[in-house]
Amino acid sequence: MAAPIPDHDVTHRPASDGAQRRVYGRRRGRALRTHQRQLMASLLPKLSIALAAVGALDPASLFPRPPAAVWLEVGFGAGEHLAAQAAAHPEIGLIGAEVFENGIAKLVAEIERRGLGNVRLFVDDARLLLAALTARSLARIFILFPDPWPKERHKKRRIVTAETLDELARVMADGAELRLATDDMDYARAMLASITAHRDFTWLARGPQDWRKRSEDWPATRYETKAVTAGRKPIYLRFARRAR
Repeated sequence: MAAPIPDHDVTHRPASDGAQRRVYGRRRGRALRTHQRQLMASLLPKLSIALAAVGALDPASLFPRPPAAVWLEVGFGAGEHLAAQAAAHPEIGLIGAEVFENGIAKLVAEIERRGLGNVRLFVDDARLLLAALTARSLARIFILFPDPWPKERHKKRRIVTAETLDELARVMADGAELRLATDDMDYARAMLASITAHRDFTWLARGPQDWRKRSEDWPATRYETKAVTAGRKPIYLRFARRAR
């Protein structure tokens, strides 16, 4: 059975580096519907990734047949983007990391509805998963509309940091793509400053339209639709992992 999802901040200690990890934000929202509860008890355990106490995890080994490549979405929300990518690319193994129970339940229901066999889920802090993965094992990573933590005292909670970028670079294959999106301009500037200063990433933009519009193979998320409806203009960023 899948581990219960706490509804408060929890400190973790990954075996790889001994560093503490604290996950911030909501764990639960509204009560799950009956069918969602059933799927969380029956289907989620079959999709969940468990980390071993020792040894690195080859993400390709999580799927019944070796995928052409493995992609990771960090914080998939309600899973619209991840499910759409999995359906469009059955040859790709998709991994989603999320801690919000209601979002996980929605994605699990969508996986059942569409019969998606190429999705695996990590129900915990994505940084724990990143620390456990083998080097150069991911071909694409998505971090879409992460919490911007706009208050100055909370900015240390942001996921896009120099430390996280180092770990992303380690697990990304040469030429692998990192996609980010945000509707918070302060966070967008911080993302750009951090990533363009990082030696392992190259910004793929050639003009303003490259960050003002999503590419055709980039499905929208529910949060993005709400942001646009509210008059906010999202920024879309694409970076490549430089060859070593």
